[in-house]
Amino acid sequence: MTTRRAFRWPTLLTPTGRGIAYGGDYNPDQWSEDVWNDDIRLMRKAGVNTVALGIFSWARIQPTEDTWDFDWLDRIIGKLGTAGIAVDLASATASAPMWLYEKHPEVLPRDKYGHVVHPGSRQSWRPTSPVFRDYALELCRRLARRYGDNPTVTAWHMGNEYGWNNRYDYSDDALAAFRRWCEARYGTIDALNEAWGTAFWSQHVNDFDEVLLPRHMGGDAMVNPAQQLDFERFGNDMLLDFYKAERDAIAAICPGKPFTTNFMVSTDQCCMDYAQWAGEVDFVSNDHYFHEGESHLDELVCSDALMSSLALGKPWYLMEHSTSAVQWKPVNARKCHGELVRDALAHVAMGADAINFFQWRQSASGAEAFHSAMVPHAGEDSKIFREVCELGATLRELSDAGLQGSELKRSDTAILFSAESEWATRSRTLPSMRLNHWHDVRDWYRGLLDAGERADVVPLAYDWSGYHTIVLPSVLVLSDEDTRRVARFVHDGGRVVVGFATGLLDERFHTWLGGYPGTGDGLLRDLFGVRSEEFNILGSDVAGEPDEITLSNGAVTRLWQNDVTSVAADTQVLATYAGQAAAQWELDGVPAITRHPYGDGEAYYVGCDLDRADIARFAPQLGFGGSSHDGDPRTIHTVRGGDGIRFDCYLNRANEPVPCTYDPAGSPIVTYRCDSDDSGMVTIGRNGVLIVATVLSSPCERSRR
Repeated sequence: MTTRRAFRWPTLLTPTGRGIAYGGDYNPDQWSEDVWNDDIRLMRKAGVNTVALGIFSWARIQPTEDTWDFDWLDRIIGKLGTAGIAVDLASATASAPMWLYEKHPEVLPRDKYGHVVHPGSRQSWRPTSPVFRDYALELCRRLARRYGDNPTVTAWHMGNEYGWNNRYDYSDDALAAFRRWCEARYGTIDALNEAWGTAFWSQHVNDFDEVLLPRHMGGDAMVNPAQQLDFERFGNDMLLDFYKAERDAIAAICPGKPFTTNFMVSTDQCCMDYAQWAGEVDFVSNDHYFHEGESHLDELVCSDALMSSLALGKPWYLMEHSTSAVQWKPVNARKCHGELVRDALAHVAMGADAINFFQWRQSASGAEAFHSAMVPHAGEDSKIFREVCELGATLRELSDAGLQGSELKRSDTAILFSAESEWATRSRTLPSMRLNHWHDVRDWYRGLLDAGERADVVPLAYDWSGYHTIVLPSVLVLSDEDTRRVARFVHDGGRVVVGFATGLLDERFHTWLGGYPGTGDGLLRDLFGVRSEEFNILGSDVAGEPDEITLSNGAVTRLWQNDVTSVAADTQVLATYAGQAAAQWELDGVPAITRHPYGDGEAYYVGCDLDRADIARFAPQLGFGGSSHDGDPRTIHTVRGGDGIRFDCYLNRANEPVPCTYDPAGSPIVTYRCDSDDSGMVTIGRNGVLIVATVLSSPCERSRR
């Protein structure tokens, strides 16, 4: 992992500068100024102590190319500061004013078909446009000169959700930048030709000036997958470079305040390689929006597990989530049964020291008018605002108890996530187009929760050598070095579990010869003591063929089975394919799940897809279970510790009340939707949260936090 910037957390305008940050995106430029004083009154009532300001305000700040208007921003920052509310000031570059697009249409991106991406939404600009960069950096410098010494502005919020609308740009600026990027990555054109396998389909290029973007090539054309993977990397790097340019323009004038930008991590989106981005911010931030239905809490905690790892266990900043429904899904479910408060406290339990919403006041017009907010259309006299106030009071109690600044205790198990493997699974050239690495991470995370085991989610690129067990679910892309890291981990006494599509490709999207899994030139096969020759792919759209196969342990596979044709003498077969469907596919008796000793450790090979329920049933065979609260799968238990205090957080993930026993030396400080009896037993109700603080009396106790 590359060198990171030093961790710096934004201060609040409290007497100590500390406390859990609470607030949201504030867009006063959407409202007449007679609303501002009422906003301040309601913020104080709700316990708001910070707001993100100016995210989409470029047109208000610079109404024409030659005019600047900071007066309104001065006034609202002054009002907020007087009220004790800190400002996380945005660079305001997420969307440019319409006059800029009109004067410089050359900054607009192009899609893969060559069509112009027109303005009117967010991020209608090319990350590689030198024209756009000049305008954006001038805005950054003017903001820094005006507000760099303002005590109310305690942090800088660069851009907004980089890559939301311009992750893929196929313009001529992008082409020129891609050619430079390729030359920097490969050095010689021969190295690029080797990496891209250009001998196939006569794609050899003689010079970097012949390198093309993977634009649309026809109705049934298949893009060179190595070229496409590099284009994914390039898009990530170009936006990261743009972020750093903005950050550095401000830091040159105002270096003393921390910088961040909001990631977009949920298990339906993780478009950037945030393992890289996390090293370039002073504190890690995320926008998370809930998944409706039964996966709601589990998905939230899984996403947060990755965020905590990106933050290296330090507190992280929830920059956006919703009080209730959003407006951009086919079905926009609302939050109910206390989920507004429960979700916020779940983020705290997973290491967040800032709880913020999009947005403060619900818009009266525009594309997000029906996106919920802290102050809804119904106003102050509403259920949502009362819950917002209840949450503010609860966060203040946690701040007073000293939770802010405490760090999340890590688990014994790490599920490894790779942005490059997620990108690779989107290729249209794989044995199955139904692969999804991030969803497999989520399914393993939830399956282990069902077995009473809470895992961490850790980027593959990070250091995971200190864990007892690592799980690699469909980590499709493994470099030689990462393959050796996995082998060393097991050899030194660790335990690894790999999924069916792990290690099929190296970082160049090349396979290896000799059988599967192939990475490391056979090292991975040696590690697991198995060799597979072919993939068996199922699908309900194949008429007359079985669309699922049963395993001898009762599990069912519905997508992918590796046809394992040889196993090492010391490999233990834990399950085979069995039954009529297996026989029809010539898989009856073929090993499906195996265990192999390697050095001082052990390696488990799961050669087929398993659903969440089967993962949970299989987990005890791998020694999983029991690290959550007393092994009760209905409860998620996390621990935060620091300054001699341990905070035990218990989340009810069931639809029924769950009894909870905690250390009697502790004192409950949050009992949201909980009931207690005379004996001190606490029952956590549906969507309930219990947080217990325990003062640690000895260094030994503190080391166990």
